[in-house]
Formats: sequence, C-alpha cells, structure tokens
Amino acid sequence: MDDFVVRAFIAGLGLSTISGPLGAFVVWLRMAYFGDTLAHSALLGIALGLLLDMDLQLSVLLLAVSIAVVLLLLQQRTALASDTLLGILAHASLAIGLVAISFRDDIRVDLLAYLFGDILAVSTHDVAWIWLGTLVGLVALAVIWRPLLNLTVHTELAAVDGVDVGRTKLAFMVLVALVIALAMKLVGILLITALLIIPAATARRLSNSPESMAVIATAVGAVAVAGGLTASLLFDTPAGPSVVAATSVLFLLAQLRPAN
Repeated sequence: MDDFVVRAFIAGLGLSTISGPLGAFVVWLRMAYFGDTLAHSALLGIALGLLLDMDLQLSVLLLAVSIAVVLLLLQQRTALASDTLLGILAHASLAIGLVAISFRDDIRVDLLAYLFGDILAVSTHDVAWIWLGTLVGLVALAVIWRPLLNLTVHTELAAVDGVDVGRTKLAFMVLVALVIALAMKLVGILLITALLIIPAATARRLSNSPESMAVIATAVGAVAVAGGLTASLLFDTPAGPSVVAATSVLFLLAQLRPAN
C-alpha cells in the first residue's frame, strides 16, 4: 500500500480517536451549531495565518479559542439567545476571513484544499501533529469528563454540586477548537462538524452508557475513515467528502437497529 494512503489512515484514525468522545458531548449538549461557528471561524484563522506567516493549524486553533472566549463573554453581557450570538460570530468571522484573504491573490488553490480537505496529502509532520493533539485532548477530556457529564444532565444542579460551569464550558470549547484545527486539512472546514456529530449520533443508537457511546463513536469514525479512503481510491472521489459520506451511510445503517 502506498505511503500516502497509510499516512492518511493513521491521521484519520487519530482524528477519530478524539472526535468520537468529544462529538458525544457535542450531541448531548446540543452544541452542533457551536461546532459550525468554530468551523466558519477557521477561515479567518487561515487568513490570519497566511497574512502573518504563521503555522495555519496554530492560527486556526488560536482564533477558534478566541471565538469561544468571546462567546462566553457575550453570553454573560447580553440578553441575546446563544444561537443568535453563534450566528453573528459565525458569519462575521467568515466574512472577515474572506475580506482578509482578498489581500492575498496567490492562495486560491491552497484555500480550496482547506475548504474541502485533502487527507491524502497529509505529511508525516501532519500525522505527528494530529496524534499529539489527540493525546493532549484525550487527557484533558478525561480530566473534565465527570463535570461535563453533570452539565449534560442539568447546568444548575451541576453548579450546586460544585462544578465550575464557566471553566468547564470553556475547557470543552477549547477541545472542540483543537479538533477543528486537527481536522481542517483532513476533511476541510466545511465538513468538520459532520465528523464530530455523525459518528456520535450513530453511536447513540448503538450504546447504553456514556462511555460505550464514546467508544462506539470512535470506532464508527475509524470505520468511516477506512471506508471513505477505500471508496476514494476505487472511484477517484474526493477523500475528505468520501469519509464524511461513509459516516452518513453508517448512520443510516444504525437506524435499522431497534432503539435501546
């Protein structure tokens, strides 16, 4: 098997390892729109990284974390609903990113790869970055696992039980930002949220506990990566979208199973 395929699978497996359990919390906390907002902001992160000659994954991570902090501050200072604030941040960051990119006329081809992903083009450096980020993310998620579970049940009760709601939410948002940065080159910023949500939604149908849902979501993601890459090689389809399409097929198949 060609080296680029092996690298793509190892990178996709690393991404599935962190996006599975984290996506479970995205589903439980009903924060899919938040993931979309961070994905939109990734374009601004790419633009800033290109303009400042920074590593693009680092610039996307820093920008996404900044968006998460701004969201928390706005939630505390305004009476607007969260979905309204998310809509404002998503479209504002997307528009500003497009304006910023217009200052450079030599990045159109590179931008296309970041919009739709190019998992077959990942380098050994990219694989190392993805697995390092995955390991850091798993450790952080393990630390906040119990407080996050309490938040999924009831925010006010979690606060009564001693959970620092604001800090826990911020930590969770930072982890989502990390996944956005990791997944950007693999499946593209337009499809990142799907990789968080669909495996977790599939696992929800097949699991009977939070822990089993996290594990099954990881397995679904890994199978989708393998299936998507195989389909891409056989039918010459875009690799990133093929992976996401494979997760959709697995989701539909899971719906055939009777609910627990």
